[in-house]
Amino acid sequence: MRRPALIAALLVLLTACTAAPAPAPTPTTTPSTTESTPPADQVYVSIGDSYATGYRPATGGAPAGSGDGFTNLVAAGSGLRLINVACSGATSGQLRTTAGCAPANRAANAPDPAGRTQLAAALAALREHEGRVGLVTVVIGGNDLAPCVRESATEAITCASRAVEEVRDNLAAILPALREAAGDAQIVGLTYPDVFLGAWVSPGFPNGQDIARMSIPLFRDFFNTTLETEYAKIDAEFVDVTASTGAYEPLTDLTQDPEHGPIPTPVAKVCALTYFCDLTDVHPTPAGHRTIADAILAATGR
Repeated sequence: MRRPALIAALLVLLTACTAAPAPAPTPTTTPSTTESTPPADQVYVSIGDSYATGYRPATGGAPAGSGDGFTNLVAAGSGLRLINVACSGATSGQLRTTAGCAPANRAANAPDPAGRTQLAAALAALREHEGRVGLVTVVIGGNDLAPCVRESATEAITCASRAVEEVRDNLAAILPALREAAGDAQIVGLTYPDVFLGAWVSPGFPNGQDIARMSIPLFRDFFNTTLETEYAKIDAEFVDVTASTGAYEPLTDLTQDPEHGPIPTPVAKVCALTYFCDLTDVHPTPAGHRTIADAILAATGR
């Protein structure tokens, strides 16, 4: 398979990474706040897509917000009260321009967004708790690539480049507002696991090993560098979830997998940390959420 076709195949998979759960309609925006209990003196505000809401497929166990999503784990590990305004399926543009979020796409127990965008809800929470904000996390960008799956293999590259530029532009508008409202509180930006590595063991991808190999520079050199640059502009930490979940390790290092036999160690890790290898679903397993949470806690010194 030629390089353009490989990138197009990767884009088809990536757009599923933050999709809203069926049968709910495709989400258009963002929710109001949902707060974990018991209350604490300091709060943690979570912004983003289905990674932040804790969504996972029905066949993967408990539904979204069941308590083992990374946001819940970070809140528990840091002693902060969680205010989660995330909405499954949100794009970086919807974060700041579109109000509302379907109930099925919110984190558990989230109240009605009351006509607010996700950014507006986050800013309101930050200002309400001025001086008591301990942490803000942002995970966004995967859904921006969704239109590219309708393009031809060659056009997908141009589409993806344009989408990444849109993510950059939206973050450039969103992040300074968050920093101003959050004061000197810690802000952490996240990226995603390289779920494409799971194509290595999937019979649905005849060129799966090529896709897995191509995915490494796609994340490392194309997507993650853009995110990291924007977060750095507001002195936010950038947690490379791609690296934390083993994606950059050599594909020549093999692990004996009970289901797939000897496979590259990074592939085995993505099989354990996401539902991709079993269900072709890119959301994290409980172990995946724990890995993300641990990376955030380590980056923030909590």
